[in-house]
Amino acid sequence: MPQNVRIALDAMGGDFGPSVVIAGAAIALGRHPDIEFLLYGDSKLIEKELAGYPALRKVSRVIHSDVAVAMHDKPSVALRRGRYKSSMWQAIDAVKKAEADVTVSAGNTGALMAMARFCLRTLPGIDRPAIAATWPTMRGDSVVLDLGASIGGDAQHLKALAIMGAAMASVLFDLERPTVGLLNIGVEEIKGGDEVREAAELLRAMNSPRFDFIGFVEGDGIGKGAADVIVSEGFAGNIALKAAEGTARQLAEYLRAAMSRTWRSKIGYLFARDAFKALKEKMDPNKSNGGVFLGLNGIVVKSHGGTNAEGFASAVDVGYDMVRYDLLTKINQTLNRDAGALVATPSAQEAVS
Repeated sequence: MPQNVRIALDAMGGDFGPSVVIAGAAIALGRHPDIEFLLYGDSKLIEKELAGYPALRKVSRVIHSDVAVAMHDKPSVALRRGRYKSSMWQAIDAVKKAEADVTVSAGNTGALMAMARFCLRTLPGIDRPAIAATWPTMRGDSVVLDLGASIGGDAQHLKALAIMGAAMASVLFDLERPTVGLLNIGVEEIKGGDEVREAAELLRAMNSPRFDFIGFVEGDGIGKGAADVIVSEGFAGNIALKAAEGTARQLAEYLRAAMSRTWRSKIGYLFARDAFKALKEKMDPNKSNGGVFLGLNGIVVKSHGGTNAEGFASAVDVGYDMVRYDLLTKINQTLNRDAGALVATPSAQEAVS
């Protein structure tokens, strides 16, 4: 375990680039003083932002890059033009070269996945990594994957996601046998597409001693915490994530409007503001920002592109925890036990969300 956690940041990634990345890094440093940062991108822009954070400047090294991957770039184009030169590639390559312990980027999802796969390669038996994240629920946190790393997937791919997600949950939540459910349009066995129903049959037949497959879970079951692990292909998983984030912001706005409508509601808010503050923090999507690319020979964390500084700091927190608690090694050990059940699947179109 390194004395300090070395985090490589794609400073040009996301909708706002260095302004949010640097501010978020400063917040994360305040929470974890044992962090060292490698900042990849336009050195002039990075240094301008760093000037406002002297403590961060002392623990950071800036590596200049003239190339930044745009949020609208197709993965194939980004890989062809940005390989070896872009801030995104260099941040990932730092992990491969053991110069950094983890990479965090808010950049183009599809490009990040393509570069991470090309640079770091995948674990044996894993053809496509997945974005896995913890999801706050009514009964605690759940692991949900895939949240948009790739689109589509057959039954074998969903089976691999279940194995990886269960491994992550067992480590994060200290569970001997986490429950696993497949996201579907209904809980009945006849519901859903062929690949989902076939995946359910494979998981039942597998009868793994390391997780308990409970069957199908509907969309509302995610928030209820119906299972410790919720498995979906990336298209549906990303829609579920964005819908949940939008709903959280909608409810927060409804509450704000209701509490300011009349003098009675304003007085009521004064008495209950601590409760409302706690509710707001619980519903804030930025508090749970940061998805791990599970299945790679290295740690890459994807932050939402439109997040604020606090949200980016949360993504850095995820990367920090993955390193400090040596979760990657523990997850890989668990995956190796089920190596015979992992079957590589054909590639699918990369997401560009």
